[in-house]
Order: sequence, then C-alpha cells, then structure tokens
Amino acid sequence: MVILRQFQISSFELFQSPKQTGFYSSSRSVPLPRARFYSDFRVMSGNKGTNFEKLYLGMDFGTSGARFTVIDEQGEIKAQGKREYPPFMKEESMDWASSWKATLFSLLEDIPVTVRSLVSSISLDGTSATTLILNSESGEVLCQPYLYNQSCPDALPEVKSIAPANHTVCSGTSTLCKLVSWWNTEVPNRESAVLLHQADWLLWLLHGRLGVSDYNNALKVGYDPESESYPSWLLNQPYSQLLPKVQAPGTSIGNLKESIRMQFGFPDDCIVCTGTTDSIAAFLAARATEPGKAVTSLGSTLAIKLLSTKRVDDARYGVYSHRLDDKWLVGGASNTGGAILRQLFSDEHLERLSQEINPMVASPLDYYPLQSSGERFPIADPNLAPRLLPRPESDVEYLHGILESIARIEGKGYKLLKELGATEAEEVLTAGGGAKNDKWIKIRQRVLGLPVKKAVHTEASYGASLLALKGANQNSGL
Repeated sequence: MVILRQFQISSFELFQSPKQTGFYSSSRSVPLPRARFYSDFRVMSGNKGTNFEKLYLGMDFGTSGARFTVIDEQGEIKAQGKREYPPFMKEESMDWASSWKATLFSLLEDIPVTVRSLVSSISLDGTSATTLILNSESGEVLCQPYLYNQSCPDALPEVKSIAPANHTVCSGTSTLCKLVSWWNTEVPNRESAVLLHQADWLLWLLHGRLGVSDYNNALKVGYDPESESYPSWLLNQPYSQLLPKVQAPGTSIGNLKESIRMQFGFPDDCIVCTGTTDSIAAFLAARATEPGKAVTSLGSTLAIKLLSTKRVDDARYGVYSHRLDDKWLVGGASNTGGAILRQLFSDEHLERLSQEINPMVASPLDYYPLQSSGERFPIADPNLAPRLLPRPESDVEYLHGILESIARIEGKGYKLLKELGATEAEEVLTAGGGAKNDKWIKIRQRVLGLPVKKAVHTEASYGASLLALKGANQNSGL
C-alpha cells in the first residue's frame, strides 16, 4: 500500500479568498472578498547547509473549491490552506477551466515562501470523470469541460454496444460516454485532440508533458488497471488515439516547469507526480491500509470504499473497483446522505436534536431518505422514490429514524460488497461532515455490527500529499 507507517499530525489552516487571473481572454470574473488570515501558522525551518528538510505538496480539487496540504517525511502537516473557485464566466456560463487554473496558481502563491523552497514533489487529485478535450499540439481547451456529474445519454447505447456487460463505462456520466458524445459532434480536426481528466490537466499546467494520466482517473474511460492497458474493444475505436498514457498514481512525470519554479521559488529538482481522484485521495488520507478496512464518507451523499484483495465490478449495482497498488478499493455511492438532512433540518437543529437521541435503542421507523427519485447504490434504480413518511410528532424521533435508515443503507452496501466477493469489512472509518455527529457514529456501529470511528485525516489534499511523498521516494530509489 501507499502508506507504510502511522503518523502523528499537528495542523494549522490558512484561509484566503481567490485572486483573479484569467485563462480565456473572453472570460470575466466577479470580485470576491479580500483574504482573511488565521494566525495559528507554523513553518518548520530547514537546517543550515545542504541538509534541508524535504516537504511534499498535495492539492485537492473538489466540487466547490480546492485545498492544499504540505507534509514532511513523517507525515506531519507543515501548511494547509483552501480557496473557493472564483466565478469566471464565459458566454453566460461558468468557465471552469479558467476558474480551476486561477485556483491552482492562487494555492501555490498561498503556500509560505519558506515552505515552497523545501517542496520536493507535488501531486493532486480531481473529481472523478471530470473531462477535458484539448488540442494535442497547443494544449488549447477545445470545449467546455464535462463535469463529474454531467450525463451524456446520447452516447450510452454506443458505449454499451462495445463494452462488456455491466462495465464501469456503461453509465451516462462515465468519461467514455463524454468522449464518445464529443467525438460524435464531428468537430473540425477532432483527430488532433487529447483527452485529459481534471487532475491530469492541472498537473500538465505544472509539468508541461501533455497526455499523461493515472489509472484511478482513467478507470471510467475504460482503462484496465489489472492488465495495465486499454482493452482491445476500446483501442479498436476511432477515438482511441485521444486516450492519454496511463501510469500508477504517485509516479514521477518530470520536473516542475522552470517558469513556475522561478515565479514561486520551488527547488530546481522539484518533481510533479501523477495524481488520483478525490475519493481515492480521501481514502488514502484516512490511512486504512489493510484488507477489510473501509471508509464511509458522510457528505451530501453516502459513499463507501472497502479495501479488498479481490476486484469487484458490477454496474447493475453501481459497484466498481479502483486499484491501490496490489489491492483493490471496492465501493459505491448512494444518493442518500447529508443533503436530505439539511433539507429537513438546520445545522443548529441537527446538533440539538442529536443530543437527545439514545443511539443504543433501535428506531422502529423505516425510511429511504432521498432528495428526489433515483438511487445508484446499493440499489441501482433511477425511479426509486424517497420514503420519508410517516413523520412522528417528535422531531427527535424523526431524526433518529432518518439517521438509522441511512445507517441501514450503509449496512446493505457493505453486505452487497461481501456478497459480490469483496473482502468482508472489519472496521469502518468515517469521513465527511457526518463524522462530527457522535450519536450517528454510535447508531451506525450498532446497525453495522462493526467498529466505527472517525478518521484521523479526512482531507483529500492530505492523501494527495502522501502520493507526492510516494513519488519522491520512488524517484530517489527508496
């Protein structure tokens, strides 16, 4: 596995609002409030002479903003910060490429100069299946990026006709469906293009070698991480020439571009490493390193990932596996989760009501909490209707029933993974906003019949920094 030892962590955060730097000349940005700094900032000084401390930078590009984390060899956090994406606009729509690029360089500038000068390697993660099509010579973005949740149903029949049954790409939101949809528009010079994922593109801005990806991001375009190759059914397609070269996450691609080193003061030998997806980076951050260890992310939705010795893929249930070195990360994502809780209760109300719940007593209420019809996992049913009735008079009882019902869905998810052949879950670490609710953790522990606890680290940027550390160690032959 990527992480070989346990770390003791101390942290600080530096919060700042985005600066405005354009990408397209036609883009415009909306002014944002000036930065606010928090004073709890610590930087470890390097020793004099040549024996300087080496640091490792990871960045996470999520759905609404980005974070950076800098760690040392022991995994101790030396710097952290975050930014929201600046709202660049292009033709009355969000210009995501400009916003991501501006955020990338703003994060680099946010890192204290004394820290930047010690960074040996950089990696980052992006949202899975967020796709860009570029000119393979100039690197010009040829169309608006396809976002992670953007569906291309027009391409799905064609993809299903060439891919094996129940393959991961057989979903309208897969990277391959996005590529096929773009290809079928028959744009000029489409043969002179290259596909990159969000993380690939941002890393390209740093290293300058166009056309490099990692096998986590490339999974949903059809790459087979087990054979470490694209399958023949994909290579036989006319658009296969657009597919990027694929390497393992945390592999050195090359040195940071000289112009960026000079501008920001990074070392001459600073390298850039292949990245991963945001959910994989969050799993790495939790340091669940043994088969049977799992991470449940309780954010707007509920996502579970289980470290397994066996690969499991089944699109019928929304289940797929990412490779993690010599093991597999099996999981799925349900549409239930924190979004429906926030729809029904305020944060203050949630906190107050939770305190009155007895987590050792099972709720008799049986719900399927969804914001709208449609479920992905552990039931794949686009027409599954929400079930939030009957509502008792007591809000405490109602919240108890919803929390317990989400826990039952989580339990069904882990049971399904076991039935499909994955390693049985033995312990569940919790990430996301739901990790803050101690009563919910106790409810889930009772329902799942497993040890459930908070993950020490929940930020994907920490996982990306571990990939940077891995790449640096491999590059030096350690």
